[in-house]
Amino acid sequence: MKHLISPLDLSVSELKDILDLAGEIIENPKKYANVCQGKKLATLFYEPSTRTRLSFEAAMLNLGGSVLGFSSADSSSASKGESVADTIRVISSYADICAMRHPKEGAPLVASIYSSIPVINAGDGGHNHPTQTLTDLLTIQKLKGRLNNLTVGFCGDLKFGRTVHSLINALVRYDNINFVLISPEELRIPAYLREEVLDTCNVAYKEVKVLEEVMPQLDLLYMTRVQKERFFNEEDYIRLKDSFILDAQKMAYAKEDMLVLHPLPRVNEISTEVDNDPRAVYFKQAEFGVYVRMALIMKLLEVESC
Repeated sequence: MKHLISPLDLSVSELKDILDLAGEIIENPKKYANVCQGKKLATLFYEPSTRTRLSFEAAMLNLGGSVLGFSSADSSSASKGESVADTIRVISSYADICAMRHPKEGAPLVASIYSSIPVINAGDGGHNHPTQTLTDLLTIQKLKGRLNNLTVGFCGDLKFGRTVHSLINALVRYDNINFVLISPEELRIPAYLREEVLDTCNVAYKEVKVLEEVMPQLDLLYMTRVQKERFFNEEDYIRLKDSFILDAQKMAYAKEDMLVLHPLPRVNEISTEVDNDPRAVYFKQAEFGVYVRMALIMKLLEVESC
């Protein structure tokens, strides 16, 4: 039995298989409409979510399966003090596969140790978000046609942004990837990512504080919101939340084929005027999330198309 806790749980070959299957589902969704009939997905979301939770549910329903679960810790026995280990032991007898989001780093890993069904990490604190990474990789592959030879800019909250951390971990395994890390000093990527991932893998990167000066170099710009829920005090959040806002004026510096990605939700870090720019693909990115989660569920349940 396989779990997905980190993007590194999947080899490059396994990533390719999932992305290829997601591409096939996009082309012929009816072929996969009943492959999970009789299977149940449990969504255990201890934190609020729109896209991730609903896309998991849509993915399982699209495959002919069913869904059960909870959408906040307050509506579960966690509010009574039940441990993750006990919760997953119980859920394992109710469902065939589980997607878990939790505010504490490592909670899905703990669940996987005690689970008798596959566990998918749907986001654990500021640590990992592997299915968003799959979504990002599918978006890049479908719209750029490659996962190598790219200069990728990450902008905004790079310290707490689990989607950023996950995608960096995934992309370093492809050839000729260069990173431009754009953030205020307080929100730089964690030291362990610089030292254990970028430096260890000899990946080219630079850290800057001004978005406009690097825009012409980028093939991809991955925007993130400054996450209020990750700050220990509101003063720091208010001071930094508007540090980087992408608007039409900044987009004028970018290549004609640069793509703007964002894991969403957006607050104000991308002006709505950018939405009509054909290079803005974040809503398409959210759509791709359903297909890649369909492919992942199929792989982890070891089911095939009819």
